[in-house]
Amino acid sequence: MPATNDLAAAYGSGRFGLSFELFPPKTDAGQQALERHVERLTEFSPSYITCTYGAGGSTQDKTLEVIGGVRRQHKLPVATHLTCVGRTREQLREYLDRGVALEVNNVVALRGAPPQGDDQFRPVDGGFSYANELVAFIRSELPQLGIAVGGYPEKHQEAPSLEVDLANLKRKCDAGADVVITQLFYSNDDFYRFRDDCERLGITTPIVPGLLPVTNGAQIQRIASLCGAKLPQKFVDDLNACGDDADAQFEVGVEFATRQTADLLESGVPGIHFYVLNKSEATSRVLTALNWPAPVQAKS
Repeated sequence: MPATNDLAAAYGSGRFGLSFELFPPKTDAGQQALERHVERLTEFSPSYITCTYGAGGSTQDKTLEVIGGVRRQHKLPVATHLTCVGRTREQLREYLDRGVALEVNNVVALRGAPPQGDDQFRPVDGGFSYANELVAFIRSELPQLGIAVGGYPEKHQEAPSLEVDLANLKRKCDAGADVVITQLFYSNDDFYRFRDDCERLGITTPIVPGLLPVTNGAQIQRIASLCGAKLPQKFVDDLNACGDDADAQFEVGVEFATRQTADLLESGVPGIHFYVLNKSEATSRVLTALNWPAPVQAKS
């Protein structure tokens, strides 16, 4: 595979990959707000920015519009998410070609969740069943593209065991992934165990922690239901102790996220990927508190 694609370069020798993840806004007002937040986030000189791709490809046009706009406006490397859901090989190739025409030269390759109402994933005729097949397809068809895949420190919710999940990750990496971006987590010990397990399995692809600062109590239940991530009880208690004081909840969340990020940086992670939820305040506060990029420069 090429050694010079954006994602390979982001985690090259002596480099640190900072990245942010967006989602396609549903309204014009949401798009305008997103553009303001991206403007703020680019002040931290990210290596690249990604944008999600709705269930079954439902937002694929908007995804390319959003991330193509970021590329055009800020001249940053960008990545589109892409899933196997409801798409044939030909449709996937057509989408990738449209992205390349917009200078979207990187892909976050995922199997994807079943469409709403389905309890299990079912590939379409002429499509793919697993993310490693999608990775291999992209690497074969468009070898110049950077490819990221997902990793799960607390295991994928559908995986019967951590061992099975890690074997699946190994297949994705062997198929040609440039980087593993993890699902969000709130215990760094889970991440460190996951990283050690990957190393024992012979996975040499960079493992980048994915972080979502929790800044209000309402997010807790949603996070638990969406991905099963466990939050430390003390953190939950601290949020609950704020009552209905939204500002106090925000401060508790930012403080926790800052400590979590600082610890990960100290451990020598090759990058950090923030799930920013189309907002900049919490992530900006975390990075500012860490005197970004001073912590990385100190280690290089």
